[in-house]
Amino acid sequence: MEREEFLSKLGIGALAVCMGTCMAACSKSGDATPSNNNTGGTTVNPPATGTSITADLSSSLTAIGDTKVSNGVIIVRIAAGNAASSFTAVQVACTHEGTAINYNNSQSLFICPLHGSIFSKTGAVVQGPATTALKQYTVAVSNNTLTVTT
Repeated sequence: MEREEFLSKLGIGALAVCMGTCMAACSKSGDATPSNNNTGGTTVNPPATGTSITADLSSSLTAIGDTKVSNGVIIVRIAAGNAASSFTAVQVACTHEGTAINYNNSQSLFICPLHGSIFSKTGAVVQGPATTALKQYTVAVSNNTLTVTT
């Protein structure tokens, strides 16, 4: 085998191996079950439609910035008082790759720990790579009970 033929075959083989590895590493996972992605986040399932999530406001979500995650929804107290407008509720799964987002109280933003997508309190995309807003849910408060329906 001549040198040029050897290098050509070596290059094609290496390219095939690299492409297979790179494609697997860069593809979006189809597995929607919770799993640790080893990069600081956990993939989560979206909430089921018609699910009700409740919180007793006398014992939870008492301080501005407090959060509660339940059934694929993150609820955050964003203001004082027990009016519905004192809270926001959005899907906890980032719209980019499904990683659980966190709320940063000092910035009043939701942040994805995986790739750095940033969302407003209403779920709007502030910074990508996500291009789709988080789904925002309606919050209702009656007496000391907060209810979010998905």
